Amino acid sequence: MRAVTQVRKQVSFQWWFRVAVQFSLISLCACSDSYERISLRKVLKQPSPPPPVKLNTENPHQVVIANGFVSLNLSNPEGYIIGIYKGNRNVLEDKNGKEDRGYFDVVWNNVGKGGMFERIHGTKYSVIVANDNIVEISFLRAWEASMKGSRVPINIDQRYILRRGDSGFYSYTVFDRPKGFPAVEIYQIRTVFKLDEDRFHYMAISDTRQRHMPTEADRASGQRLAYPEAVLLTHPSDEDFVGEVDDKYQYSSDNKDITVHGWITHDDLAPEGFWVITPSNEFRHAGPMKQDLTSHVGPTTLSMFVSTHYAGKEVAMIFGEGETYKKVFGPIFVYLNSIPNKAQFRSLWSDAVEQLSNEVRIWPYDFVGSKDFFPPNQRGTVVGQLQVQDGVGKVQSANNAYVGLALPGVAGSWQQESKGYQFWTQTDKNGYFLIKNIVPGEYNLYAWVAGFIGDYKYTNTITIKPGDKIDLNSLVYNPPRNGLTLWEIGIPDRSAAEFYVPDPNKKFANRLFLNDTQDKFRQYGLWARYTELYPKYDLVYTVGVSDYHKDWFYAQFTRSTSEIKTYLPTTWQIQFELNNTIINGNYTLQISLAAANGARLEVRFNNPNVEPPHFSKGLIGEDNAIARHGIHGLCRLYTIVVGSKQLVKGKNIIYLKQSKATGPFEGVMYDYIRLESPSIKKN
Repeated sequence: MRAVTQVRKQVSFQWWFRVAVQFSLISLCACSDSYERISLRKVLKQPSPPPPVKLNTENPHQVVIANGFVSLNLSNPEGYIIGIYKGNRNVLEDKNGKEDRGYFDVVWNNVGKGGMFERIHGTKYSVIVANDNIVEISFLRAWEASMKGSRVPINIDQRYILRRGDSGFYSYTVFDRPKGFPAVEIYQIRTVFKLDEDRFHYMAISDTRQRHMPTEADRASGQRLAYPEAVLLTHPSDEDFVGEVDDKYQYSSDNKDITVHGWITHDDLAPEGFWVITPSNEFRHAGPMKQDLTSHVGPTTLSMFVSTHYAGKEVAMIFGEGETYKKVFGPIFVYLNSIPNKAQFRSLWSDAVEQLSNEVRIWPYDFVGSKDFFPPNQRGTVVGQLQVQDGVGKVQSANNAYVGLALPGVAGSWQQESKGYQFWTQTDKNGYFLIKNIVPGEYNLYAWVAGFIGDYKYTNTITIKPGDKIDLNSLVYNPPRNGLTLWEIGIPDRSAAEFYVPDPNKKFANRLFLNDTQDKFRQYGLWARYTELYPKYDLVYTVGVSDYHKDWFYAQFTRSTSEIKTYLPTTWQIQFELNNTIINGNYTLQISLAAANGARLEVRFNNPNVEPPHFSKGLIGEDNAIARHGIHGLCRLYTIVVGSKQLVKGKNIIYLKQSKATGPFEGVMYDYIRLESPSIKKN
């Protein structure tokens, strides 16, 4: 994009190439004065080389690295980002204290003593490398026994890299737990940037989710709603926002989609953009489907590495007494761009997406100073083909399946795994997959295939060594199945997106999603719409008659009673016909949940009052996808054996009761339900 005033990664290389060309032309033109003059004139018109990178520590309390395009100011020795400059203006919020502009934080639990929020405060500054082409600096917080109970027991090294010609900087953090450190639980790890609130008003996190945003002051003057982070804007500075709900969780995304997001100063005559670019998901936890925060009103931009959002404490990092650990989080790239034409401010998003492509192309980086970051020549590759055989059906290619490596565990454990690296890809239409740039270590290979229930796990542990190229050849996944499909509801894809999502209450609408059928579930307050649409009786679904796109609500909520503001359990019915039953045979009910939050799901056959229920798992889930506008959390599959005596010839009813009802956010989201006939023999 020519209009964007930026400097690409290749600038330094291009300059040296031009120098080489210049000397070549001089030699070649020795026999022709006129040709020499023309050639040299063309060369001299080329841009001058980019300025060198400079490290300035004249102020003992501050470190400044600059390359002529961006400047990064950090507090010494804490490592807080005081300023990020493109030109003379700080893109961060100057009105905030130095520790509240750009920082790295951890939320942790001192094993039974409650959660603690900690901004990581470096105690030792050092220079890793400093020359004209690159500067890398370190701010280390080393843990000591005297910190027990007050600081998270991990040595944390925050690194910053600025290269010649780059319109941005790299940031990464190294966690290290040597022997002897105490036990700890970690719930959140992230980097935070708080931008200039007077300038950054336009947020972009995808091609479709971008808009002019309200301000923090608008939220402060608004009405707090049932979920704490949600605010109804009642007196915003821009009247266009009156009556809208602002909630940071409306802008969450899956890990696989959190690649570039940020803000634009679209009101400026020469708009500027601020972007966090994540070229790899390998250092994030819980796999590609894990949802997390991106950017939100502040204006704030986040880089989330670990959190319990949309999953609960099942994905927390839990370290035992003396357990050792080491991992590199990042690098991420913080990119700044600008354009001289106010009318074209949206092109800054397109340029940021292009810059993402550049970063992905050169990943893993070969300029990172930490010995704990593995460069390209020290990584491995795994290839293979995944096929599926569902029951007695023929083997078919696993088209567009997710295939990945994660720490060893049981099938599906990758979605709770939070300590190691994960490497994921998707198969092509023939099921072939290529997983590149794998950090050395021991892994299991996992997969899941849309259209089929369950999780695949390769039987053998895979050991990756530097330079390994492992070919697993053809793998066959046999999804869980005991009998032929009698009927099914939904699509097994770990999401409730195919079911009925209601229109929001107009009093609580975010206009960004009003005409967006794909993200309709992100609206606030949809849990209350169930009671409004089913005021007296719960959902009844008739197999062969009902359409799950229209007749199956996307989540089973509690029912609210406006008179006394209490909540009641809900019981959904699935009605179906059986032409005959097989005596002494067992049917199978497969229930795949897309999410669960503080729920108690009970399943009964043809008797809504039988106790105990024919099936119950007790209290399940804490992913909070209902309140936080998600369409999935952790996927859970329940295979329920149904004795033939529990079913009858003719009309049958399955009762699905969500019996926990103490508030509006308890419930489940179904991914897929299937009834199978008595067992079939596999070849």
